[in-house]
Amino acid sequence: MFVVGTAGHVDHGKSALVEALTGIHPDRLREERERGLTIELGFAWLTLPSGREVSVVDVPGHVRFIRHMLAGVGAIDLALLVVAADEGIMPQTREHLEILDLLEVRRGVVALTKCDLVEEEEWLDLVEEEVSELIAPTRLAGAPVRRVSATAPSGLEELASALDRELREAEAPRDIGRPRLAIDRVFTMSGFGTVVTGTLLDGALAVGDAVAALPEGPQARIRGLQTHRRQLQTAEPGSRVAVNLAGVPTERLRRGQVLAPPGRLGVARVLDARVRSLAGRGLRHNRRVTVHIGSAEVQGRVRVLGADEVPPGGEGWCQLVLAEPVACDEGDLFVLRISDTTVAGGRVVELGSPRHRRSDARVLERLAERARDRPAGRLLAALARIEPATRQRLARAQALPGGNEGTLADLLARGAVRELSSAHGEPLLLSAAGAARLLERASRTLQAYHAEHPLRFAMPREELRGRLELGRTEFAAVVEALAPPLVERTDGIAGPQWAPRPTAAQRRRLEGAAAALAEGGLAAPRLDLDGEEVAYLAGAGAAVDCGDGVLLAQAAFEQARSAVAARIREHGAITLAEARDLLGTSRRVAQALLETLDRQRLTRREGEGRVLVE
Repeated sequence: MFVVGTAGHVDHGKSALVEALTGIHPDRLREERERGLTIELGFAWLTLPSGREVSVVDVPGHVRFIRHMLAGVGAIDLALLVVAADEGIMPQTREHLEILDLLEVRRGVVALTKCDLVEEEEWLDLVEEEVSELIAPTRLAGAPVRRVSATAPSGLEELASALDRELREAEAPRDIGRPRLAIDRVFTMSGFGTVVTGTLLDGALAVGDAVAALPEGPQARIRGLQTHRRQLQTAEPGSRVAVNLAGVPTERLRRGQVLAPPGRLGVARVLDARVRSLAGRGLRHNRRVTVHIGSAEVQGRVRVLGADEVPPGGEGWCQLVLAEPVACDEGDLFVLRISDTTVAGGRVVELGSPRHRRSDARVLERLAERARDRPAGRLLAALARIEPATRQRLARAQALPGGNEGTLADLLARGAVRELSSAHGEPLLLSAAGAARLLERASRTLQAYHAEHPLRFAMPREELRGRLELGRTEFAAVVEALAPPLVERTDGIAGPQWAPRPTAAQRRRLEGAAAALAEGGLAAPRLDLDGEEVAYLAGAGAAVDCGDGVLLAQAAFEQARSAVAARIREHGAITLAEARDLLGTSRRVAQALLETLDRQRLTRREGEGRVLVE
């Protein structure tokens, strides 16, 4: 199934033409009907002469509603450019055509509407000639022009035939097994609940599938699917779909989110892209822009790489830094606007990259290579969403169907992907860009931790693992791969060259405490130390924190550890009372010490006693 989208100036008859072609009035809001002005997106469908069924998206033409227009034309297969014969080319005719060109819509038909209002044939010829000249520099060059009237009516059959011929040669919507639907409407239907609509891309959705609304939306189960008011069990890519979601309130959903299976689509606030500016509208570095991608609209800033601007009518590499995350994929197209004016558009090459040095030629070379090498680019994009990951998991998640071992081998040879050893079986794959992102996140996290805890030698592993949102197996492999510059210490992970910085007063207290502990041995003297000072003594190797307020000198603890181990080897086990008597200490200290040996996995509790861990 294909999607046709209207385009054109306000009041040039787009909605009336759609109604005349389909028998469906696309304006769904009472305000739109009363004002005769399309405000939101409208939808209809028709069957062409060949029997081919198509969806129609009717977009607003008024300048104030360009943002709504952009939400509807991001996933169309053919543009129906509408120009009123009595007025000719108008400002939004030009802007809509620019947007279609930036979004690389390659097929179109021009409908010259309201021909019944023009008596002079020469005027119609002139307008048709002007339209042909207007589209000549764009991807719609050579598109057929048909003269129609929605009210007479006339020319509608010829227009439908022209649409049919253009779609006959269009590529079928691709199915790569990774469905996604950019949400453009959210509403509640009586008896059904929450419904979202959009154009389904890249794969099929079925009733019962689990999906997530990205970014920052809920997960849900698909209760029902509908296309053109027909109930479906499976919706195919390239169709307009209404999705009934179970158990999700409309308040948690919005236009701009993307419905996709969990874990199968990237979410990022930073996009590397190839950008093309429109003639007469250059794009300078650090400009604030509105980014339209899919059905999303988000504010951002453009970092032009390797230059101070993308020149008018030229192209360049840019990094888009967004105020909010968007869900998208490598290869997606977008439009940039400044102060309600369309200025540029481009194609996403990489998601979630670290901040680039604008003058670094290697970055531009890598982006150019990534853009050229589409199979490798798609594999890297798939890996970026789930890394670090096993080969098996990557095979399930990658965007291209099967047969990518050669591409992966090439990426490994080039160093674009690293294979990390894992203590639990299959090696893990991590892209070089992913390693850089993880290192940047870890470095920022450690820097903040060291600033908050200036007396601690390291950040606890589990705390850092939680911040990086990694599983235990993945975390161990990543830390090993990133060391150095990450530093592994007995009590955790530290940043490069980090050392605690006690003040002079703290140093005197710590030296006094260390001396008292050394003199006290297993008596565990009570010291007036806070948690940070205890952590410093433990990290410096001067003491062992056994918990429950029991702090022992390192040497005394090691002697006790050896004595307990020797006693167990000789007798097979040791009880708390036996440990207390053996060490000549209190029950409280003996219990804290034994529990510490359990945590160190020297011993384990068995009945009333402790035995050595095999």
